[in-house]
Amino acid sequence: MFANNLKYLREKQNMDQMELAIKLGRKSSSSISEWEKGKYTPKIGVLNDIAEIFGVSITDLMNKDLSANVDNRNKVISMYDSLHEERQMKVYSYTKQQYNDQNKIIQMPEPTPEAEYEEFELFGAVSAGTGKYLTDNKPEKVMYKGIVPEHDFAVIVSGNSMLPLFEDKQILFVKKTDEIRSGQIVVVDYDHQAYVKKFVRDEKSCRLVSLNKEYKDMPIDEEHDIHIYGTVVL
Repeated sequence: MFANNLKYLREKQNMDQMELAIKLGRKSSSSISEWEKGKYTPKIGVLNDIAEIFGVSITDLMNKDLSANVDNRNKVISMYDSLHEERQMKVYSYTKQQYNDQNKIIQMPEPTPEAEYEEFELFGAVSAGTGKYLTDNKPEKVMYKGIVPEHDFAVIVSGNSMLPLFEDKQILFVKKTDEIRSGQIVVVDYDHQAYVKKFVRDEKSCRLVSLNKEYKDMPIDEEHDIHIYGTVVL
């Protein structure tokens, strides 16, 4: 998703690869080309710079098809322009109602018998599949329906390698720690990409394990850089 979004945003602003490279403090456009081809993803600091240049959030840059939103918007505008004035007013009234309803949910959530909405800061995505990223600045404030447990930071799952325990787009709350035990679910930086995995240590090896058996284990050894962010609050 990142590769397509980067190319879309760059072309939308009539910016060539070299111009973007200069804005990012690079002497050549080779990295931009490789990013747009999907060969690899830049580190979090560069992702943050790219998000700022194009005025988008890192979460949207990495996980949302930004071009699809514009295509849908253009289609709606085109259809609206072709309507008679009376029908345009009906569309406007309906759109305004939807906008107000949305803002009521986000800004002034009504308590329910089951749970209330709480606001917390979301620090990006962790992969339950291929690697993602984790930002250490500019978290997004989001609303969560349910009980927010005691935690140090929160992330959103991307992928299905941790099914059936965690689903794609599920919010995870994490407690920071440098000490982990075998069997715990952890959020880690593995070769500069962020993951949520099960940590396993036994007589065979130390490794990060996916609950979905379609995914291979990730060995923890001297050939890989690893940093523990914390354990998931279950």
